[in-house]
Amino acid sequence: MTLHLVELPLSLRALHLWAGERKLGAGFDEGVALHHLIGEVFGPATLQPFRLLVAPRARTGTLYAYAADDANELRKRALPGLTPAHAAVIDLERLRSLPRPSSAWSMGQRLGFDLRIRPVVRIASDLHGANNDGKPVSFRKGAEIDAFLATVLRDRENTREGAYLDWLAARLGPAANLDRTATRLASFQRSWIQRNGRRVEGPDAVVHGTLTITDPAAFAERLARGVGRHRSYGYGMLLLRPPQKGIRC
Repeated sequence: MTLHLVELPLSLRALHLWAGERKLGAGFDEGVALHHLIGEVFGPATLQPFRLLVAPRARTGTLYAYAADDANELRKRALPGLTPAHAAVIDLERLRSLPRPSSAWSMGQRLGFDLRIRPVVRIASDLHGANNDGKPVSFRKGAEIDAFLATVLRDRENTREGAYLDWLAARLGPAANLDRTATRLASFQRSWIQRNGRRVEGPDAVVHGTLTITDPAAFAERLARGVGRHRSYGYGMLLLRPPQKGIRC
């Protein structure tokens, strides 16, 4: 299967209006809105993983995604069921794609990347202790928690960046090795998301870095599947870039 990198312009204002009319939940959750929109237009999980990039103060954004079909096939699939409300948000005429065949990847190949992640883990047993601010916290087995908080509660010394890069390295293997000297936590915030009718707060991070491919077939699959959890809500898409320069000794 040949993977395709898809690029789709959209109107941010129209997206907000569409989500509000659909009453997708309390407040506006960009990931939930896009999850429902692209699922309705192209079919469930057709454009996944995806990432919305918006310039500062812009009124439009660009959705990037990986798909099994190229732009022409995606357009044919979308047109029969497209509604005026959908068309107000996305511009199908400007939908474009480029192939990302598995033959493009080779052992030892170095690639830069830009990746938005929600670095969380599900704990295998009850976990108790104090968070990074010294406040007592307690979680039951199966809870989804911040990967950095998990290391703090397990009395392991680490920085937030270190914990998130450990998390990422584990999820890239065996497809690729993370170059820690050329990878950094570019941004971090805590954000609220909606899942199964509940609002959940957690980490929202962007990592810029470099990796080395160790298994080309597994790397092609990792591109198609994405990294980590919440991949169908705008996290986990590896946007490839030229390799980064080393940033630390």
